[in-house]
Amino acid sequence: MGTIKPFRESSKASLNSSHPPPVTSSTARFETVNVSHDFKINGYSLNKGMGIGKYITSDTFVVGGYEWAIYFYPDGKSMEDNAAYVSIFIALVSDGADVRALFELTLFDQSGKGNHKVHSHFERRLESGPYTLKYRGSMWGYKRYFKRTVLESSDYLKDDCLSFKCVVGVVKSQTEGPKIYSITAPPSDIGQQFGKLLESRKCADVNFEVDGEIFAAHKLVIAARSPVFRAQLFGPLKDKDTRCIKVEDIEAPVFKALLHFMYWDNLPDMLELVGANSRWASTLMAQHLLAAADRYALDRLKLLCEAKLCEDIAINTVATTLALAEQHHCFQLKAACLRFIAMPENLKAVMQSDGFDYLKESCPAVLTELLQYVARVTEHNVLASGFGNMTFLDGSDLNGRRVKQRLY
Repeated sequence: MGTIKPFRESSKASLNSSHPPPVTSSTARFETVNVSHDFKINGYSLNKGMGIGKYITSDTFVVGGYEWAIYFYPDGKSMEDNAAYVSIFIALVSDGADVRALFELTLFDQSGKGNHKVHSHFERRLESGPYTLKYRGSMWGYKRYFKRTVLESSDYLKDDCLSFKCVVGVVKSQTEGPKIYSITAPPSDIGQQFGKLLESRKCADVNFEVDGEIFAAHKLVIAARSPVFRAQLFGPLKDKDTRCIKVEDIEAPVFKALLHFMYWDNLPDMLELVGANSRWASTLMAQHLLAAADRYALDRLKLLCEAKLCEDIAINTVATTLALAEQHHCFQLKAACLRFIAMPENLKAVMQSDGFDYLKESCPAVLTELLQYVARVTEHNVLASGFGNMTFLDGSDLNGRRVKQRLY
């Protein structure tokens, strides 16, 4: 009578065959997205006596897709300390749930000795891992950060000024598959090649007359970059004479900047174009160039101008920039301008500027949105006093009572 071999033997044989099973792998990586924010308090003594629980707040800053702010309490946060200490907290001020983060807070020694006061989670091992901020308004910080009398006689306070640096690291994760070896390609130099073509004027086949000045260009390059020029040069309703096209309602320096972008694919030196060394002149050029970019459907140039104007937002130009953003549908720039104007320290000065009168006349509907932003800023300023029964990350509730943390 025959025997039947156990199934496990045949399995073993297949594993030992000359064709091993394929092996796959992946790696889960966790890292922090870190952003630092400098916060200076000038006129510290003017804020003394403002009241326990009342605070000074920094501007908001974005880390890992979330907005954060620093809250400084000159008379302390807790009634039980009787204004003997200053308090400081870092708060999540945008909507978010279970945001995991690390923090570092530095108070600078302004004597030059380098004895900075540093609290950091980045250079030490945390027993329970990063802090988890449960929802909008969650805070990390210190109720008894510094005894006020000691702070006021220390080297941290100089010329009635305190200087802080805050670093927030938001934990992010990603899963990677196997790495593939590759050869790094050099960056594209096509912009330089086309830029040299513009400068040499070789093979130019179209001239643009702008405010009495002639600019030579190449039809195919211009048409490839701008659908408006493409229709003007090659469309069914193209201009009768495409050898010289007169351009209205645009100044020569702005058109020169437009051509520079279409060939070089970057922004020109604004100050060199206007022949002036002032921030106001640079902003004015960027405003005109944004309008021209919108007119000729150059979306990348339009976005670059938006970014430039966001960097240069100032009291005397923000109202006209806001009007421009509204007229040309620049939503990110518009939001930045509204937020800047709505800040209490800026609002009055902007309203007294000539640009604000132009804004009221040209874009009255924007004033309603501005009021909404002012209301949001007001809400932001009372955020710390409206946290209800939340527990702060220092282990206390709003009234300063110690609360046992849950572990999940």
